[in-house]
Amino acid sequence: MNHRVIAKYMKKKSITIHGIDEPLVKLIKSWAKEEGLSINQTVKNILEASLGVKPRDYLDNIERFEEFCGIWSKKDLSDFEKKTEMLRMVDPEDWS
Repeated sequence: MNHRVIAKYMKKKSITIHGIDEPLVKLIKSWAKEEGLSINQTVKNILEASLGVKPRDYLDNIERFEEFCGIWSKKDLSDFEKKTEMLRMVDPEDWS
């Protein structure tokens, strides 16, 4: 591939999006601030991740959910398993 062909594919494009609702704007700005990024880079990251161009590692946001990870005691797990046991049963009548 020559340098002209490479340059053609490396050109960056700009897109303007009109009519974004205020709650979405606030969410994007909040996310940008939280991540320490510009609004532009935040929107690019969101688009890339949602379109599968550059998928985010599923662990990127784990710190947002750490308070919910590993909080069940053995008793909590046992209680949960007892209360949901019926959900794991298969009734053959449902499949005939």
